[in-house]
Amino acid sequence: MDAADFYTGIVAEIYGPLKSATQDPERYAAFVQEAGSPALELGCGDGDPLLELRRRGLDVEGVDSSADMLERCRRRAREQGVEVVVHHQRMEALDLPGCYRAIFLAGPTFNLLPDDATALAALRGISRHLAEGGTALVPLFVPSPTPAEQIGRVRTATADDGAELRVSVVSEERNEADRTQTTLLRYERHRDGESVVSDRPWLLHWYPPSGFEELATSAGLSVAPVQDTPGTDLQQYRLQHAG
Repeated sequence: MDAADFYTGIVAEIYGPLKSATQDPERYAAFVQEAGSPALELGCGDGDPLLELRRRGLDVEGVDSSADMLERCRRRAREQGVEVVVHHQRMEALDLPGCYRAIFLAGPTFNLLPDDATALAALRGISRHLAEGGTALVPLFVPSPTPAEQIGRVRTATADDGAELRVSVVSEERNEADRTQTTLLRYERHRDGESVVSDRPWLLHWYPPSGFEELATSAGLSVAPVQDTPGTDLQQYRLQHAG
């Protein structure tokens, strides 16, 4: 199951109340101000940090493969009185009418691409949409296995209509040769005696630094020195047109 199918239905509903981390908009606002506008957030989801960047007057658009997540983004934008332009496209099939001075992912969304071939297609799309002199920011990480004591542990939240929302890890498989980790997640919604339960496989794919740089080079991009993100296990890759 790829990201376009994973982030639908109950997962899109539960994503906001139960997401494990919120991206700091300051880092991405500073990047856009440094690299220039217009800017594009890849994998913008339901609008964090895209909506905050728009609220600050930055010229940023968003793109995501999940129609359900984009609908939540548009609804949140209307509720907050923020104008936003978002596009429903897969990262690996990016085909937008313009180019951007800044292209970024807020968090390691690139790790959701299932293999190197898909990642190369996405990097080629970034290269096609990156304006001359522009910069792309791609955060990556190597996922750690879920600790045994967290398997089956349930996190809960309450929906606006009072429903109880739950998410838990059912099982996990890790393939070092393919550099993939597939976590089976269970999403639940309970209200007034009615329940919806859905098990979804969440796949992460990681890259050795040299491997990612080779993919970027194949896409016509050069890689600036990698920077660690303080307080996280992310490494930030800055990409520009080669030459």
